[in-house]
Amino acid sequence: MNRKTLVLPTVIGLLAPVLAACGGSDSGSDSGDAIVVGTTDRFTASKKDPAPLDPAFAYDVGTWNILRQTVQTLMAVPNGGGDPQPEAAERCRFTDTGNERYECTLRKGLKFSNGDAVTAADVKFSIDRAMRLKADSGVFALLSTVDTVETEGDQVVVFHLNTSDATFPFKLSTPVAGIVNPDNYDKNKLRGGFDVSGSGPYTLKAEVKNDEIVNAVFTKNPNYQGTSEVKNDKVELRSFESSDAMGAALGKGDIDMMTRTISPAQIKKIQSDDSTDVDLIEQPGLEIRYLGFNTNDPSVKTKAVRQAMAQVINRGELTSKVYGSGADPLYSMVPATVTGHANSFFNKYGEPDAAKAETLLSKANVTTPVKLTLHYTDDHYGPATKEEFELLKEQLNGSGLFDVTIKGEKWKTFRPNEQKGDYEVYGMGWFPDFPDADNYLAPFLDKDNTIGSPYANPRIRDTLIPESRREADRLTASRSIEQIQRIVAEDVPVLPLWQGKQYIAARDDITGVEYALNSSATLQLWELGRGL
Repeated sequence: MNRKTLVLPTVIGLLAPVLAACGGSDSGSDSGDAIVVGTTDRFTASKKDPAPLDPAFAYDVGTWNILRQTVQTLMAVPNGGGDPQPEAAERCRFTDTGNERYECTLRKGLKFSNGDAVTAADVKFSIDRAMRLKADSGVFALLSTVDTVETEGDQVVVFHLNTSDATFPFKLSTPVAGIVNPDNYDKNKLRGGFDVSGSGPYTLKAEVKNDEIVNAVFTKNPNYQGTSEVKNDKVELRSFESSDAMGAALGKGDIDMMTRTISPAQIKKIQSDDSTDVDLIEQPGLEIRYLGFNTNDPSVKTKAVRQAMAQVINRGELTSKVYGSGADPLYSMVPATVTGHANSFFNKYGEPDAAKAETLLSKANVTTPVKLTLHYTDDHYGPATKEEFELLKEQLNGSGLFDVTIKGEKWKTFRPNEQKGDYEVYGMGWFPDFPDADNYLAPFLDKDNTIGSPYANPRIRDTLIPESRREADRLTASRSIEQIQRIVAEDVPVLPLWQGKQYIAARDDITGVEYALNSSATLQLWELGRGL
C-alpha cells in the first residue's frame, strides 16, 4: 500500500503526528478482545522502592502512565494540549486576584471503581497524605505551594496556597494529586505492591513475576465519570526487557502497538519499509535529556569544570550520530516549543571550542585532565543511551582536558544512588509533569528538587521562581523564566543536551493511535480501538 504521511504544525498545545508506512494486513494480537501494548518501562517493587504505584510516591513516566489510566485527578490536560480542564471536577477556579485560593466543585455522582462515592473529603485526604508522607521520590514538591486544604460539604474542596501559583491547575492534573480511596490507603504510610484504588477510566490487574509487573491488564471502569471517552473494553500493557524484544513481539503479532522506547534503528527500519503492516506515528515531544552534577563533589565542585564541559560537548554531533532525526540539540532546560524558552547555553558558549574550555579551566587553576565518571542507566531510556555516553566520553576526552570513564547501571539501582548523591555526573531524562516552563526549572533548582541536587541559588529560589508563578499570563512570566535560564547557563548545575520526538508503532487495524500519546508522553489508552 502507498505510504501515507500526515503533517500538522509542530507547536506546543497542538498534537502533530506524522503517519508513515501503512500496509494492508489484518493481523494482530490474539489476546481476545484486549488491545496489547508493549513498553520497555519496568515496574519493580523493592526494599528501596516498595510502593511503585502509590500516587504519593510514583514519579517517573512509566508509573505515571499506569496511574493516569486508573486514578482520577481534579483537572486534566486536553488531548491536544493547552490549559487543563476539569476532569473529576465539574468546575475549578481561582477565587481571588492573587492566585492563592483555588476552589473546585466535584462532579455529581462520582464513584470509585468499587462503587464508593467520591467526596471532597477524599480529595483532601489524598492531597494531605501526599504532603504528609514526603516520599523519597520528591514528587510531593509538586504540592509545595499548598498551605491547607478544606472542604465545604461533600462537593467543594478549597486549596489555600502559601504563595501565588498560576501553575497550580496544571499540578492538580498530575498523579500526585490523584484521588485515592481512603479505605485502601493508610494516611501515614505508603501502599506497597501493585494495587491501585481510584476512579479513573480503568481498573488494574497486575500480573507480577519476581516483584515486577510483566503485564498490566486495564479493564474499563463502569463507574468512571469524566471527560475521556473510553473506546475499548480492555487494554494490556506488556513490559519487555529490550526494544528488540518488543519489536519482535510486534512483528509476530503478539502485541498490537509499541511505545517507549523504540530504538533509532527500529524507527529507521519501519520508515524505510513500504511493505510492512505497521504504522509509525511521529510527533513532537517535550522529553529532554541532560547531565546532572553533584555540585558538592570535589571533581565538579569548581564551576569552571562544569562550564568547560558545556563548552566542549557537541550537541549537533550527538543528536545526528546517535538519534538521527529523532532528536534536536537543546541549549536550555526549557524545550524550544515551550513559552519562555531561551537559548541560554548557546548564547553563553556558542559552538564547541576546546581552546575556550582550556582557558576557563586555566583561569580557575584546575589541573587537567580532569578525571570524571559519567553515570547512566542502561535500561530506562532505551538502547541508544550507551552509544550516547560513549560519544560524550569521546568528545570530552578528545579535547585533552578530561579523562572520562562511563558506567551504566540498572534503573532500580541508578535512581536511588543518584538521589543520594553517589554520582558526580549523571545522565537523566525528563518528561514534563505538565507543559509549562516552570516544570523544567523548579524540579531541578528549587528546594526538595527531584534529583537531590545540592545546588541552591537564592535569587532563583526566593525571587525568580515565585515571581514567575504569580503571572497567570505565561508570556509575561517569561521575563523571570529567561533570567533563571541565564543563571543556569552561568552556573551549570545541569547541562541540557537534546530534545526528543515521540514515536508509536502500531498494526494498521488499531485506531486512535495518533491520540494515544500526548506531547508530555502521557499514554491515553482509552483512545485505542480496533477497526480498518
